[in-house]
Amino acid sequence: MSLDADNNAGLAPAAHVGAPDVGPLAGMIGYALRRAQLAVFDEIMASFAELDLRPAQYSVLVLLDHAPGLKQSAVAAALGIQRANFVVLFDVLERRGLARRAPAANDRRSYALHLTDAGRAVLRRANELEAAHEARLDARLGADGHQRLLELLRRVGVRS
Repeated sequence: MSLDADNNAGLAPAAHVGAPDVGPLAGMIGYALRRAQLAVFDEIMASFAELDLRPAQYSVLVLLDHAPGLKQSAVAAALGIQRANFVVLFDVLERRGLARRAPAANDRRSYALHLTDAGRAVLRRANELEAAHEARLDARLGADGHQRLLELLRRVGVRS
């Protein structure tokens, strides 16, 4: 699943009390991952609402803060976002004044991406909101659940 899937693809919100028994789906990793992803995205989107920021946009801001000057294609690939979708996503960040494109030093056909001062300010607040969200998840996962879950997800994400 790529981070550009900010919409829920027509699926209902995460399972609620009184939801119907999903039978064999409950034992399928793909189904459980998707339900967990919906729940996590619902929560983080609610947290980011004050910033009018989507999870994929946040990911771009985080990556550009970590590695300023990356090319569009590198950011899109790192985040698993199709190039055409990434251009649209970045256009929104640029229009909002959160990030900017500059001609890449070694390749005038490419753009290097950077955060603006406004982008860094939004990212600071978003990081606070995300940290609170992670703390809520950690409370649900237990003492060593965070690291165990990340390790398992990394294993699933490795293609053999």
